[in-house]
Amino acid sequence: MFSSYICFLESLFQPLNFSEYYLLLVSQGTAFLSLVVGSIAFYFVSWLIIKRVINAFAKRSENDYDDILIKNKVISRTSYLLPAYIINRLVAYTLPSFPNVSIFIKDTIEVYVILMVIFILIAIINSFFEIYNTFERSRTKSIKGVVQVVKIVVYIVGSLMVIAAILDTNLSTLFLGLGTLSAVLMLVFKDAILGFVGGLQLSLNDMVRLGDWISMPKFGADGDVLDITLTTVKVQNFDKTITTIPTYALVSDYFTNYRGMSESGGRRIKRNISIDMESVKFCSDDLFDELKKLKLLSEFVKLHKVKTKSIDSLNDNLIDLTNSKRFTNLELFRDYVSSYLNNHPNIHNDMPVIVRQLQSTDKGLPIEIYVFSNQLDWKVYEDLQSEIIDHIIAILPLFKLRVFQATTSYKQGIL
Repeated sequence: MFSSYICFLESLFQPLNFSEYYLLLVSQGTAFLSLVVGSIAFYFVSWLIIKRVINAFAKRSENDYDDILIKNKVISRTSYLLPAYIINRLVAYTLPSFPNVSIFIKDTIEVYVILMVIFILIAIINSFFEIYNTFERSRTKSIKGVVQVVKIVVYIVGSLMVIAAILDTNLSTLFLGLGTLSAVLMLVFKDAILGFVGGLQLSLNDMVRLGDWISMPKFGADGDVLDITLTTVKVQNFDKTITTIPTYALVSDYFTNYRGMSESGGRRIKRNISIDMESVKFCSDDLFDELKKLKLLSEFVKLHKVKTKSIDSLNDNLIDLTNSKRFTNLELFRDYVSSYLNNHPNIHNDMPVIVRQLQSTDKGLPIEIYVFSNQLDWKVYEDLQSEIIDHIIAILPLFKLRVFQATTSYKQGIL
């Protein structure tokens, strides 16, 4: 077919009085250009037909997988191989007098095909990653680091294949040559290698997930994990700044993950108030009567008062503070706070509720509150802490107790 077409072109250019060499060059070059134009035209026509078929199929499909493949240009990039295949098969027929040029064009097409295969594989990898992100599991298990590693491998192997095609050498020979450069390659890709190893350990050991609240003071990170890549982990702090942490640092260094708190449904409150020890004393009948007014202590006070009177009667109505069971205002205060916390709607009753004394110091006697909030939201949690402390400070005078604090300038002025 092409031989008759070339003869027609030679007769067409014969009146221009070209030399034999230039006549062959012009006629066969025109035949080759005709082949290139025809291949591209055939590609566009066939692509229009294929595109309509694919779009019709995508509309009928119930899932979005085909839409993702179209979006990432997997099919369109694959279609780019069609004109290259046609030219590679027919180029020798269009340039019979220039075999070296035909070989060069075939080598060029080989490089082009390798590059297109690389782009197609990258598009398939991106599509797979996007499809994976549609599953619920992707919210806790990120494979972005693994995807990046696979892309790097594709680019490296593809680049070596291009070099091998250009140099007309065996690919295995290039791989053997890379062995001598392994030290240099390890130095260049040190962060990528460490990040890949760290990412695998984070994933296999389930140390960090997307959305986890982590704290890493060394890097100034305290917030939610936004992204986990091959070399970095992005954390959005609570002040909306972004901190980038090397992936391997999460394996080699210390960090705190608050996921367990979120899964348990309870967030710890650990606060203490220092009591002035000079205000601690035994409860009198008047104080008992006054504390009866507190709903949370009414039954408790009655029971304690009965016990106190029964013990005092055994001592012939003599108040022996060393023997009789006298209750202090601090003890009643601790019981009241414990009842208050147990009845609070925002305190997790399935977790410990502890009101205890700490070691006394020159700054008073600390009373520690150790409970868990069932509200995990930051603002609600902080408001709950403030509400509890406000209530405790306000209720202290009813128990004839005082908060220990340094003398303020206001009091000094009064004195």
